Amino acid sequence: MRVRLLTAVTAALALLLSGCTDGDGSGTDRKITLRFQSLAWQKESVDANKELVKEWNASHPDIQVQYVQGSWDSVHDQLLTSFEGGEAPDIIHDASDDLADFAYGGYLADLSELLPERLKSDIPQRSWETASFGGGIYGVPFLQEPRVLIANKKILDSSGVRVPTAGKPWSWEEFRQVTKTLTEKMGEGKYGVAWPLKEPVSVTLNLGLSAGGQLFHRGDDGKVTIKFTDGDGVVPGTVHDQVNTDKSASGSTLGMGGSDTLPGFFGGKYAMVPLGFSYRQQIVQQAPKGFEWTVLPAPAGPEGPAQGVSPQTLSVAEDSPYKKEAAQFIDFMLQPRNMVRLAKGDWMLPTGTQALADPLLHTEKDGWATGAALARDLRSAPAQSVRGYPEWKDKVATPALQEYYSGAIDADELEKRLVRDGNLVLARYQR
Repeated sequence: MRVRLLTAVTAALALLLSGCTDGDGSGTDRKITLRFQSLAWQKESVDANKELVKEWNASHPDIQVQYVQGSWDSVHDQLLTSFEGGEAPDIIHDASDDLADFAYGGYLADLSELLPERLKSDIPQRSWETASFGGGIYGVPFLQEPRVLIANKKILDSSGVRVPTAGKPWSWEEFRQVTKTLTEKMGEGKYGVAWPLKEPVSVTLNLGLSAGGQLFHRGDDGKVTIKFTDGDGVVPGTVHDQVNTDKSASGSTLGMGGSDTLPGFFGGKYAMVPLGFSYRQQIVQQAPKGFEWTVLPAPAGPEGPAQGVSPQTLSVAEDSPYKKEAAQFIDFMLQPRNMVRLAKGDWMLPTGTQALADPLLHTEKDGWATGAALARDLRSAPAQSVRGYPEWKDKVATPALQEYYSGAIDADELEKRLVRDGNLVLARYQR
């Protein structure tokens, strides 16, 4: 009798406890907790993300989201470690050019059947292509930024050069001539442009699309090889000649990040700086009183103002037991009104067509209208679906481009390294 009583008590306690914890879906009182790792870092962006998580939690008591702060600086290695250790967050914030290896490695869930039609149709196909691999969708692209020219308005206006517009940008040849003209008018020790190229690869590849550059070519067998065409040489050749031949670009900024160039820009040392669209926030916050600046489109080539981008993405871990619920949270985060909030917080552009049409993103103030006008010409970055790209970028392309831009190697040597050494790297990933 005593044994049966203890057994009954034990069973009752087990039943009670099972209703108090995250269950497996069999209980009616199940409470799910999803871990959302965000890479937002600017205060406005972090605030927007945390506010949306709070709003979701308030209206979904049975599906709670835990905000986890990640970092762009270490996200690839951190995610790889968490995937292999079985501790990956359910919802993953990343960039589309970091997804290929994770998608092909089986670490990310295919979202094709999990996303609502509303979201699928709102984001253009050219954006979906940035996160699609092998017929599946492994991330939802939601924020993107074109590269633009941030210019000192007083210097530009007094120079007499033609001021480009989104509808009629400078060609690469005209851009090179303009920087020569500006340098001559500004005087000794000053430059028409400063290229911050501490991370030169994505800048070179993405701007190269306008000149017909592609670099990565996928064959009928699905394998990717690197070929260097005339179009691939336009952007690196322009930068190299501005630094080493025309002396219209400062060689000292080649090792800098974008933020590092801003003091010189504010001080009148550089007339223009090519930067990502989101840098406007830093300029608004840091520019000295009375400093006048403007946003210009990047130069264009035969392909028009086309530009490669690697949008920020939201993915779901393949190991997550709550893929459906995670996709529901992503759909909530990316409702048009919420996408606008995230875009404003990060000073970027939304991929969704409804959000992009919001009047808040078309004001002349702070260059929003110029950026919005460029959105239609943003394309998948050339290396988007290439396995082995992170290694090629770090070990081959970055050092080769840095040496070329500084004048340490010539164009032939650059091509040899990118192609010969690059194809050896890619081949290991495509056996």
